[in-house]
Amino acid sequence: MRKTSTGTMTIILLVAAAFALGSWASAEAATSLTYSIFFPPTHAQAKAAEAWAKEVEKRSTGKVKISVFPGGTLTPADQCYDGVVKGISDIGMSAFAYTRGRFPQMEALDLPLGYTNGRAATRVANDFYQTMKPKALDNVKVLYLHAHGPGLLHTKKPVKTLEDLKGMKIRSTGFSAKVVEMLGGVPVAMPQGETYEALSKGIADGTIGPIEVLKGWKQGEVIRSTTDCFDVGYTTAFFVVMNLKKWNSLPPDVRKAFEDVSREWIDVHGKAWDEADKEGRAFTKGLGNQIVTLSPQESARWKKAVRPAIEEYIKGAEQKGIPGRKSVKEAESLITKYRKQYK
Repeated sequence: MRKTSTGTMTIILLVAAAFALGSWASAEAATSLTYSIFFPPTHAQAKAAEAWAKEVEKRSTGKVKISVFPGGTLTPADQCYDGVVKGISDIGMSAFAYTRGRFPQMEALDLPLGYTNGRAATRVANDFYQTMKPKALDNVKVLYLHAHGPGLLHTKKPVKTLEDLKGMKIRSTGFSAKVVEMLGGVPVAMPQGETYEALSKGIADGTIGPIEVLKGWKQGEVIRSTTDCFDVGYTTAFFVVMNLKKWNSLPPDVRKAFEDVSREWIDVHGKAWDEADKEGRAFTKGLGNQIVTLSPQESARWKKAVRPAIEEYIKGAEQKGIPGRKSVKEAESLITKYRKQYK
């Protein structure tokens, strides 16, 4: 009887040890990754990114665990890319425009080329990258890109003509600062996180960006008017990139999970931008703010005013050995393609 009891106990201990060993091996197999995002946690793009992270975890069958750090808590917006390169974070999402001059070819996407919505802009950004393959991004793994709907003008007093805008201090980033300058405003560079306070304290008279910022960043509370200047609508392209060493260390099946989910999330982000734009427009109207529609004649004046900025980009890019004109033509061609697809 004692012999049987001892044997049973031995079996139980072996099973327990095997279970513990299996659990330990499973834990060891899971790779922990950090994801730095500058959007606040309540923003639609932060939520889309968190959903992406969960789906990657699911598709990798638990082989990766992604910890998301929204609100720039891990790396600030303008340091996010370098943070990924240096391994401060494994994955990062931010805007190319926050480090102007670092990605000269990608800046072609941010030109005032007449973007219509977020889905189109997001598709344009991804196709552009796949076609042009800019060398500036060779030191990371590009998972996917996304881009907001048309950048519009939001001000503390109505702007109906170019004359109304002259001399106004407008918050802008990247190439949108040049757009503001060409339209007669005074660009004030700062990331979105600082814009609310700048507007409330009079440091800026307005901001240029997608209408979603009026709700997503609560800026509708500190402006009084939006000018629907769609013909000079620009976008801002955002990257989702991974540290290259970390990417190369992942097994093939996990990398496939990342790539599969990333392809699917291109439209997820595009739709999120469009939905956020709808909510932003409703939010600012609900506050009693004004929406200004430019007349066809005035809109033509705005379009003519910003054309030199596009030519200036082309010239500057070509001088740096970047195919500026080819890049602009590619972007324009893709905008035409996706404008028809996403009306």
